[in-house]
Amino acid sequence: MGIAVGASLAPAPAASHRSDLTDLTLSEASEFLASRIVSAVELTQACLDRIEKFNPALNAFITVTGEQALTVARQRDEELRRGKRAGPLHGIPIAVKDNIDTAGVRTTAASELFKDRVPSEDAEVVRRLKEAGAIILGKTNLQEFAYGGSSAVSCFGPVHNPWGLKRIPGGSSGGSAAATAAGLCFGSLGTDTAGSVRMPASYCGIVGLKPTYGRVSNRGSIPLSWTLDHIGPLCRTVRDTALILEAIAGFDTREPGSADVPADRYSRALTLGKSKLRIGLPRHPFFDELDSEIATAVTTAIDVMRPWTASVRDMELPPLPAMHFVMGTEAYAYHQRWIADSPQKYQPDTLNRLIGLSEHVSKEDYANARRACDVLRRDIVKLFADVDVLIMPTVPGPPSLIEPIADNAARDPERTRNTWPFDVTGLPAISVPCGFSRSGLPIGLQIVGAPFAESTVLALAYAYEQASEWHRRKPTLPS
Repeated sequence: MGIAVGASLAPAPAASHRSDLTDLTLSEASEFLASRIVSAVELTQACLDRIEKFNPALNAFITVTGEQALTVARQRDEELRRGKRAGPLHGIPIAVKDNIDTAGVRTTAASELFKDRVPSEDAEVVRRLKEAGAIILGKTNLQEFAYGGSSAVSCFGPVHNPWGLKRIPGGSSGGSAAATAAGLCFGSLGTDTAGSVRMPASYCGIVGLKPTYGRVSNRGSIPLSWTLDHIGPLCRTVRDTALILEAIAGFDTREPGSADVPADRYSRALTLGKSKLRIGLPRHPFFDELDSEIATAVTTAIDVMRPWTASVRDMELPPLPAMHFVMGTEAYAYHQRWIADSPQKYQPDTLNRLIGLSEHVSKEDYANARRACDVLRRDIVKLFADVDVLIMPTVPGPPSLIEPIADNAARDPERTRNTWPFDVTGLPAISVPCGFSRSGLPIGLQIVGAPFAESTVLALAYAYEQASEWHRRKPTLPS
C-alpha cells in the first residue's frame, strides 16, 4: 500500500459532465438535485461506487447500507417529482459516525463489545437528517468508543488518511473525516469530546465544526463524557457545513444538556456585514512549539483576514478545570459493568484509558472539576467583551504514522492541546483548511466564537475560504 500525498486542484464538474458526481460539493449537489440535473439515485450510486473502490484502502466505513440508501434515494426522487422537497439536504448522501444510533442498522462504536448491537431508535441528529431528506449511506469507523485521537484503535482496523495512507486521519471521528475528504459521501457527522471533529478535519483537509454545547442534541449517541460530548458536521466547504448544522441544530426536550436557544439559518448568514471583527490570539499555549510549516500557514491566514478585522490582539484564556477528571470518571461510569463482565472485548489501549484515567480520581476531584466546568461555561462570555473570535492552529503538528499504534496513544495530549479547551468551555469552534505542508499534508486553522455565535464563526470561516484555494484540493487516491 503506497502513500498518496499528491494533490491537484480539481474544479467541480460542469452540469453536462457527470463522470464523477462525487466531485460536487454538497451545496452544488443540492442545487443540481433541485434543478433536476441529477437524481438522488445517481448521487447515491456514485458514492457507493466510490466506497467500493476506495474504502478497502481507507477503511473509513464499518457498515455500508447500500440497498437501503438506494431505496431511500428512489423515494426522494419520487418526492421531487411530486414537488415535495424537504430542504437543501433532500436526496443528499450523508455518512454517520458509528457511535451515533441508527434504527435497524448496527452501531458498534468500533468495538467487539457492541459489534452486533442494533438500536431500535435513531439518534436525534439522525432523525433530523432524515426529516431534512438526507440519505444515510452507512456508518463510519472511529477510535473505539471515541476514546483517542488517532482512529488507529478499532475492532475493525485503523482508518487511513486519504492524503497519506500510512498516516492517521485523526480521531476519534477519523472515518467520517477520511470518507468526506475522499469523496465517499457529501458530508458526515462526528462527535467531539476533546477535538474529535476538528482534529480529523485538520488532518484530512476539510471543514469540521463543533457547535456550542447544547446547540445539537447528543441523545442517541454512545457517550464518552456526558459533560464534554458534542456532535458536529464534517464537510468539504463551510457552506456545506452550515447546511448540515441547520438540519441537526435545535432544542430537544428529551436531552438534558440541550439548550433552548433559537438556531439560525446558518447557510444564509455567511456574510460578515459591514462591522469588522476583533480577533484574539491566545498565544499560550496555543501557539507554543508549533511545527514550523503550521506556524507559517496560520500566520499567513491571519494576514489574509486583516481586511475584515478591526483589531488583532494577544490574550489569554482563563484557567481551565482538569478535563481528565471529568472525562475519565464519566467514561468509566458508563463502561463499568462491561469492564467487570467482558474486559477482553475492549482493545487494550481503550481498556487502559478507561481504567487508568479514572482509578486515581476521587469523588472530590470529580465534583470540583465538574462544578468548575459549569462555572466556566457561565462566565466564559466575559472573554468576548474585547474580542469577537479567537484564532489559533487546530493542531500543533502534522498527522503521525499509524504504526506503531502505541506511539499514537502517547501523543494524544499534544494533538488535543488546542482543541479540548473548547469542549470544556462549550464554545463553538471550526477548523478550516489553511495550507499544506511540503510533503502534501493538510493544515487546519481553528476559529472559536462566543456561546451560540455559530453564525459569526461560520461567516469568518466562509470569508477566509472564499479568499483562499485550499478547500479545492483533493487527495490523489490509489486506483
